[in-house]
Amino acid sequence: MPPRSKVAGLPANVKEWLDQSLLESNFSGYEALSAELESRGYSIGKSALHRYGSEFEVRLAALRMSSEQAQAVVRAAPDDEGAVNEALMRLIQERLFKVLMDEASDKPIDLSKMAKAIAELGRASVVQKKWQAEVREKAMAAAARVEKIAKKGGLNQETVDQIRREILGMAA
Repeated sequence: MPPRSKVAGLPANVKEWLDQSLLESNFSGYEALSAELESRGYSIGKSALHRYGSEFEVRLAALRMSSEQAQAVVRAAPDDEGAVNEALMRLIQERLFKVLMDEASDKPIDLSKMAKAIAELGRASVVQKKWQAEVREKAMAAAARVEKIAKKGGLNQETVDQIRREILGMAA
């Protein structure tokens, strides 16, 4: 097992400074960062900083990509029926599946964490489906109430049907 990273052993405030510096320098200038850390009393070589910075950059890129994909899903499906959450859950399921199927990865998989994530995703999916059913049921009940009121008010069937489609979200 490789030795623990010196960067991981830095105090929280110094590590926070390092992370911010890496972001500001666009993950470059490792010699200057090493010298600055040395002046602060921490001896970490540019190669160790580069390894840490490379991993940090990859994680940050993955996070940005996930955020961009989530935003794209929200823009593509802006509705109140939970399609956004469903799409995000599918995206997470896809990522979890890729992690499980990546046999070439040299990183060990924490199966207990993976199982917990899958179980939580399953529970979230069930709750989402229940919520969608409740929303549909409430919309149907509201449409029925409006239909009764509309018929009492002398509206024709075409107008009643149009109002019903609007309430149920089926307007063209």
